[in-house]
Amino acid sequence: MRSLLFVPGDSERKLEKGFGAGADVVIVDLEDSVAPQNKALAREIAARFIAERRAQTSSAIYVRVNDLSTGLTDDDLAALVSAKPDGIMLPKSNSGQDVQHLSVKLRVREAENGLADGAIKILPIITETPAGVLAAASYAGASARLAGLTWGAEDLSAAIGARTARNERGGYTDVFRFARTMTILAAGAAEVAAIDTVFPNFRDMAAFEAECAEAERDGFTGKMAIHPDQVSVINAAFTPSVEAVKQSAAIVAAFAAAGNPGVVGIDGKMYDRPHLRLAERLLARAKAAGISA
Repeated sequence: MRSLLFVPGDSERKLEKGFGAGADVVIVDLEDSVAPQNKALAREIAARFIAERRAQTSSAIYVRVNDLSTGLTDDDLAALVSAKPDGIMLPKSNSGQDVQHLSVKLRVREAENGLADGAIKILPIITETPAGVLAAASYAGASARLAGLTWGAEDLSAAIGARTARNERGGYTDVFRFARTMTILAAGAAEVAAIDTVFPNFRDMAAFEAECAEAERDGFTGKMAIHPDQVSVINAAFTPSVEAVKQSAAIVAAFAAAGNPGVVGIDGKMYDRPHLRLAERLLARAKAAGISA
């Protein structure tokens, strides 16, 4: 999952455009982008569109449901699981226990719709509440459905009363950098993908490219998008370069040829086990993006 594009579930026009944007994942949104009075209509439009059009896109399809505290989640699942989405995005997740709660609900819906147990994955947004940030470590081992972890700044800003999440230079303030950092570490502990949050100003492509590059540098393997124009930038930023793939393949090959020791030398430079692990991770990302070593 490099690029994950949000599309409002109540707009067939935007769904049509989103399904053709080339994102690795299309997130059909039933939450923030849908007004309260349009929730039922959004479920109907989204379920029908996914069922009819999923064969026309190479993107995986996730649905962002309304969070567990709203009382709307069951209605969302009742309407959408029959369309066989690949995953559910859970907003305002407070801990791994929320993922387990959603997993139980999915298990029932999968059985009702003739789907295999565990067929639908879960991608929680883990920093939209203060409790969620502080419980980041609880996702390790929470569920086999866990596909990754991601974070958000806007809801957290509202929850803690922060006037803005970014400083005058455009970077995140300390509270939000902490939430971002906790997401990377929690994803590493759970051994799942770390997905960076959205960049709201989709017209500022230079700043967006810089943020994508920073996220990839720090360990995120993908980023969410709010506009189709952001997808190609994300895909480019999170696709390993040919040079990086060749170097990683050389490191893996050198360890294998030497009998898997603690350290190997390549062209006068020493590489140890952490380098091997990093190379293996990069090659896995490259394979997922369709790049061969």
